[in-house]
Amino acid sequence: MNEIKTYTEPRWRRLREQVLRRDRYTDQILIRYGKIKNAEMVHHIFPKDEFPEYQYEPWNLISITKATHNLLHDRATDELTEKGVELLKRTAKENGIPIPEKYYETRKKKNPKRDSYIPPDSAL
Repeated sequence: MNEIKTYTEPRWRRLREQVLRRDRYTDQILIRYGKIKNAEMVHHIFPKDEFPEYQYEPWNLISITKATHNLLHDRATDELTEKGVELLKRTAKENGIPIPEKYYETRKKKNPKRDSYIPPDSAL
């Protein structure tokens, strides 16, 4: 589906507003680390181009800032970053969805004991 068409459809606009209200217009990644920032957009955790069947599922959408979006989604390659893949895997597990094979392998962390990620202050 054409990306521009998707984002201008009444169905998407209603769902986007519903998700922002659900998330209290707050970046849901940053709030996990005690940071409160107003959300500017709604992110598809499972990319809509790869998983069109999930594009209108509220569980697949999360309110975030532009800075957080850049931490989750590489704008140059149009691929999820390592942090985006971590969110995808966590969401898949929470919703009983098999993790797509493409996302099985991710780079090993420098500190394997660390299980969370705090965005740098520059991204906040």
